[in-house]
Amino acid sequence: MGKRRQHSAEFKARVALEAVKGQKTVNEIAREYEVHPVQVSQWKKDLVERLPEVFGRKPGPEAEMLVRQKERLERKVGELTMDVEFLKKKCGQLGIPLNEQP
Repeated sequence: MGKRRQHSAEFKARVALEAVKGQKTVNEIAREYEVHPVQVSQWKKDLVERLPEVFGRKPGPEAEMLVRQKERLERKVGELTMDVEFLKKKCGQLGIPLNEQP
Protein backbone atom coordinates (compact mmCIF):
# COMPACT_ATOMS: atom_id res chain seq x y z
CA MET A 1 0.00 0.00 0.00
CA GLY A 2 1.37 3.43 -0.94
CA LYS A 3 1.95 6.34 1.36
CA ARG A 4 -0.68 9.02 1.64
CA ARG A 5 0.21 12.25 -0.08
CA GLN A 6 0.06 15.49 1.84
CA HIS A 7 -1.40 18.40 -0.12
CA SER A 8 -0.81 22.03 0.71
CA ALA A 9 -3.67 24.34 1.56
CA GLU A 10 -2.98 26.30 -1.63
CA PHE A 11 -3.28 23.14 -3.75
CA LYS A 12 -6.55 22.15 -2.07
CA ALA A 13 -7.94 25.65 -2.55
CA ARG A 14 -6.99 25.69 -6.23
CA VAL A 15 -8.63 22.31 -6.86
CA ALA A 16 -11.75 23.19 -4.84
CA LEU A 17 -12.13 26.54 -6.57
CA GLU A 18 -11.92 24.91 -9.96
CA ALA A 19 -14.59 22.42 -8.89
CA VAL A 20 -16.84 25.25 -7.66
CA LYS A 21 -16.49 27.09 -10.98
CA GLY A 22 -18.12 24.11 -12.70
CA GLN A 23 -16.24 24.51 -15.98
CA LYS A 24 -14.94 20.93 -15.73
CA THR A 25 -16.41 17.80 -14.20
CA VAL A 26 -15.10 16.49 -10.91
CA ASN A 27 -13.60 13.52 -12.75
CA GLU A 28 -11.75 15.79 -15.19
CA ILE A 29 -10.36 17.86 -12.33
CA ALA A 30 -9.35 14.72 -10.41
CA ARG A 31 -7.55 13.33 -13.44
CA GLU A 32 -5.80 16.65 -14.12
CA TYR A 33 -4.54 17.05 -10.54
CA GLU A 34 -4.01 13.31 -9.94
CA VAL A 35 -6.31 13.06 -6.92
CA HIS A 36 -9.36 10.90 -6.28
CA PRO A 37 -12.72 12.38 -7.41
CA VAL A 38 -14.14 11.86 -3.91
CA GLN A 39 -11.32 14.01 -2.54
CA VAL A 40 -12.13 16.78 -5.03
CA SER A 41 -15.78 16.66 -3.98
CA GLN A 42 -14.82 16.82 -0.29
CA TRP A 43 -12.56 19.84 -0.82
CA LYS A 44 -15.32 21.54 -2.82
CA LYS A 45 -17.83 20.87 -0.03
CA ASP A 46 -15.39 22.21 2.60
CA LEU A 47 -14.82 25.37 0.55
CA VAL A 48 -18.52 26.06 0.06
CA GLU A 49 -19.30 25.46 3.74
CA ARG A 50 -16.55 27.77 4.97
CA LEU A 51 -17.05 30.64 2.50
CA PRO A 52 -19.20 32.66 4.94
CA GLU A 53 -16.19 32.82 7.29
CA VAL A 54 -14.28 34.79 4.66
CA PHE A 55 -16.82 37.58 4.78
CA GLY A 56 -17.41 37.45 8.52
CA ARG A 57 -16.30 40.18 10.85
CA LYS A 58 -12.57 40.33 11.28
CA PRO A 59 -11.30 40.72 14.82
CA GLY A 60 -10.19 44.27 15.41
CA PRO A 61 -7.45 45.63 17.65
CA GLU A 62 -9.81 45.56 20.63
CA ALA A 63 -10.14 41.77 20.25
CA GLU A 64 -6.35 41.40 20.36
CA MET A 65 -6.24 43.62 23.43
CA LEU A 66 -8.85 41.45 25.15
CA VAL A 67 -6.88 38.29 24.35
CA ARG A 68 -3.70 39.82 25.80
CA GLN A 69 -5.59 41.01 28.89
CA LYS A 70 -7.13 37.57 29.40
CA GLU A 71 -3.70 35.90 29.14
CA ARG A 72 -2.25 38.39 31.63
CA LEU A 73 -5.08 37.80 34.09
CA GLU A 74 -4.75 34.02 33.76
CA ARG A 75 -1.03 34.29 34.56
CA LYS A 76 -1.83 36.48 37.58
CA VAL A 77 -4.43 34.00 38.86
CA GLY A 78 -1.84 31.24 38.52
CA GLU A 79 0.72 33.25 40.46
CA LEU A 80 -1.74 34.08 43.22
CA THR A 81 -2.87 30.45 43.48
CA MET A 82 0.73 29.35 43.91
CA ASP A 83 1.25 32.05 46.57
CA VAL A 84 -1.81 30.88 48.52
CA GLU A 85 -0.69 27.25 48.40
CA PHE A 86 2.82 28.24 49.54
CA LEU A 87 1.43 30.28 52.44
CA LYS A 88 -0.90 27.47 53.51
CA LYS A 89 2.02 25.06 53.55
CA LYS A 90 4.19 27.45 55.59
CA CYS A 91 1.37 28.14 58.05
CA GLY A 92 1.01 24.40 58.56
CA GLN A 93 4.74 24.01 59.13
CA LEU A 94 4.82 26.90 61.61
CA GLY A 95 1.69 25.78 63.43
CA ILE A 96 -0.30 28.87 62.52
CA PRO A 97 -4.01 28.02 62.39
CA LEU A 98 -5.88 28.87 59.23
CA ASN A 99 -9.26 30.45 59.64
CA GLU A 100 -10.66 29.33 56.30
CA GLN A 101 -14.29 30.07 55.68
CA PRO A 102 -16.23 27.71 53.40
